[in-house]
This record gives sequence, C-alpha cells and structure tokens, in this order.
Amino acid sequence: MKIAKVSEMKDLDRRATEGFGISEDLLMENAGQAVYFVMLQEFGIRDNKFVILCGGGNNGGDGLVVARKIHSNGGEAKVLLLEDETKFRGAAKKNFEIVSKMPIEISRADSIDSIIFEVLDADAIVDAIFGTGLVREVSGLYKDAIQLINESQMAVFSIDIPSGINGDTGEVMGAAVKADYTVTFGLPKLGNMLYPGYEHCGKLYVSHISFPPALYTSHAIKAAINNPVELPERARDTHKGTYGKTFFIAGSSGYFGAPYFSALSFLKAGGGLSYLATPESISPFLASKGSEVIFLPQKETSSGSIALENRDELLEFSQTVDMVVLGPGLSLARETQELVRELTPKIVKPLLIDGDGITAIAGDLGKIKNREAATILTPHLGEMSRITKMEISEINKNKIDVLQCTARELNAIIILKGAHSLVGYPDGTIFINVSGNSGMATAGSGDVLAGTIAAMYGLGLALEDAVRMGVFIHGFSGDVAAVDKGEDGITAQDILDSLPETIKLYRENFAEISENLYESIFVV
Repeated sequence: MKIAKVSEMKDLDRRATEGFGISEDLLMENAGQAVYFVMLQEFGIRDNKFVILCGGGNNGGDGLVVARKIHSNGGEAKVLLLEDETKFRGAAKKNFEIVSKMPIEISRADSIDSIIFEVLDADAIVDAIFGTGLVREVSGLYKDAIQLINESQMAVFSIDIPSGINGDTGEVMGAAVKADYTVTFGLPKLGNMLYPGYEHCGKLYVSHISFPPALYTSHAIKAAINNPVELPERARDTHKGTYGKTFFIAGSSGYFGAPYFSALSFLKAGGGLSYLATPESISPFLASKGSEVIFLPQKETSSGSIALENRDELLEFSQTVDMVVLGPGLSLARETQELVRELTPKIVKPLLIDGDGITAIAGDLGKIKNREAATILTPHLGEMSRITKMEISEINKNKIDVLQCTARELNAIIILKGAHSLVGYPDGTIFINVSGNSGMATAGSGDVLAGTIAAMYGLGLALEDAVRMGVFIHGFSGDVAAVDKGEDGITAQDILDSLPETIKLYRENFAEISENLYESIFVV
C-alpha cells in the first residue's frame, strides 16, 4: 500500500474533486462514515455516550459528521468545540449548521475546566482536533485537551491522525493524543507509519473515501509499505553455487562477532557459498564457530585489522562472486579505512557497505557515486549523520526527504535502520518496513541483516527486491526469536539461529504472513 506525504494527499483531494467531480462535501461525508463504521465495529454505538472534541478545520468537520452518525444510530453525542464556530469553512461549516439543528449538545470550551466533566462522563472519545497539516507546537487549551484525553483511560478514536502528530514526520509536536484506533483517509500518511506517530495511532484503519484506484496507486507517490514478495522455489537439481556466492570482507582483532554473524547469516537464510576475508589471527577462532564458512585469512596491521597490502588479491577474488559485503567489524584503523576507500570504486559486483565501511567512505562519497555496479548502504542514524553531514535531530525531522535525496545523489540503495526501517532507492522510491521489534536493537543485529540481504539475492530475487526482503526477513526472524525468548533478551545469535525457521515459515505460510501477520493497516 502506498503512503502519502501531506502535500501528496492534498493533491489527491484536489484531483478527486477536479478530475472526478467528487465534492468536498462527499469526501467529508465518506470520511465521517468510515470513522463511524470503525466505532461501530470496535466499540458499538447504541446506548453509548461519546464526546467529540473538534478543532476549527476540516478535521473538526469530519468530527461533526461522526456526531451526526452517532446520533442517528442510537448513541449519544456531545460536541466540544476548541475553536469558535466562525472558523469553519466549506463542508465543515455546512456540517456545523446541520448538527446545530439536531438535538446534539454543542459546547464551546473556554478552558480545560469547562470540559473535564463532559470528557470524563463519556464512554469513548473522538479526537477531531487537528488534521495532518499541523506544523507548530501544540500549546494552550489544545495541549490541555490532549493531556485530558490521554489521562481519561477511555477508548479514543482519532480522525486521520492523532492530534499533535506531524503528518509528514511522525514527531510529537509538543503533545499528542494516544489513540486506541485511528482512521485515516485516502492513504495512510507518513506520520501514521513513522515512529513515534505509529505507536500513537493504535489500530490503524484507512478508507479510500471513494477515490478511484488510479489516484491512490499512482506511481508519483513514492513511499509504500514493504509488503512481502514470494521467494523463488528451490529446485531439486541444484548445487551450492546455485544459491549465490558472497564475499565478506570483515572483522578485526577487536570485532569477532561481526564477521561471524554476517557470513553465517548468509548461509542460515538460504545462501550457497559464504567466503570470509578476515585477519589471519582471528580466522582459527571464527572457523571453530562457523566451519561452514570458507575462510580467506588476510595479512593484518599492527592493530589486528586487514592490511592495505591485501587490496589486489581482494579485488581479484571479488570478481568470482555474486556480491561483496564490505565493512562489518573492520575497525577504524587508518590503513584499513583507506583499504575500504580503495576497494569501493574498483569492485565490479553489487557491493553492500556496512558498519565501519560506511565510516570509511563517508568522508569521500565520490567513491560510491562513480561506481557502475549497484551499491547498498546500511546506516543507522549516527552513520547517516556522517554520510549527510546533518545532525541526527535534523534527519529525524525529515527522514523521508533526506533519504530520497541521499539515495538519489549517491546512486545507491540505502537502508536507514531503526524502528520501521526505511529502504530508499535512487529513483525516490521508499519502502517502510513493519517487521521486527525492540529486542533487535542489539549488537550484531545489523551484521545479520547484511548477510540476510545477500542471501535473498543468492536465492534469485532481483537486487531491488532482495534488499527490501532481506530487511523484512531479518525483522521477521527477530519476531520469531521473540516468541520464545521475549524482546528483552534477544541477541544477534538468536536472530541468526531463527533464520532457518523463519524462511521455512515464510515459504509455507506466505499468504497468511503477507495478508494477516504483518497487516499493519486495515482497509475500511
């Protein structure tokens, strides 16, 4: 499913009206009807008391439609206005005039004290205060009302997006409603899917409010949910080379886990041949843990990292494989960092750069820009800050635009890791991943991700799909691990060990997994 920016949603509204004659009145009626339907399904209407907190814009107008629906179907609705009714325009004004003629109580909130009783006397709350266009910090009566909603312990239904959440970034603008259910319209907004906005939404519904599919599936909308794709079948008459050959250049005397997790996860996720170039002093230890990996011990620096003098042999061997993974645990040793910068533009196969490799090339991004083969970067926020020369706080305020711009500029696929990791492509396409859990924020998890991505490519997926499915499977494996262990104690080893079971479950239950297990948005 596509995910819209606020500006894209406004354009869809305009095109629906101008191109298809779907009036603003009808769109608002459809929006209110969708919210009413979710309330009926999730909570019930008849003989229940609802309080609807309305702002002065179209979000408040949607709330007025909901109030009408509640009244006409046997519930009790009270409307609390946080703005003067003279602020209503267009369809919202028309709905206020209609509701005013009905036996529905409408009160103007002068202070928080004037509405406390009405709010706490209700059975459920409808949040119709702000829509997706909020750009300034919430303050005054609005902030007080949001805090009252959150403290009420009642069921809360938010219209379009929980009030106080930025529609493009998901950030909390001073204060934000914590909804039990959110019904968004046309398409989910980025703020519905990005943290912390996502966790404020509760159960998320979307109604296309009668938009033709040509609008909400438009190629012009670049963001989408990272929906699963089916893995190629494994034929009986195959051999280990059929499922890909990946060359890992990783590890140093201080980082034993990174090369092990990355090289072995490739095999655990279904890959064929895993080659690991790592310092000769740590090769015997790693071989005792992962004997299935083929080792290429490397001459090392005085600090125990891979020496620059290995460059030509590494380049020569890289030509014999399908993909190269460069960077896990390589260390920040100056000589090894220079090795990364010299290898990057000369490797002619798809290249995934992770961890210390990202730090090495962050200061000389031209090494990536000039590559002919595909480049994949897997930064966390700190590494993305090094790549973009932006503060982490600045990236967080505008993740999508920053990722789109950087992927385009570097001509690279970039995975911005974190809760709901983002996968960005040079053409501006963004996928928002919904698998995974908080327990995966652990050392070595990113190394397992690198090997899993390589395995998806080895299994036969196109590179673009292999990257995003590697992200999905990695998160799914973390979820499988959490079933037995809980989220608190998951380690990278647990994620690694769960990969075979995860792939098995994925193949056997693909339809259910894609339609139910990771259905984060419900269509109404």
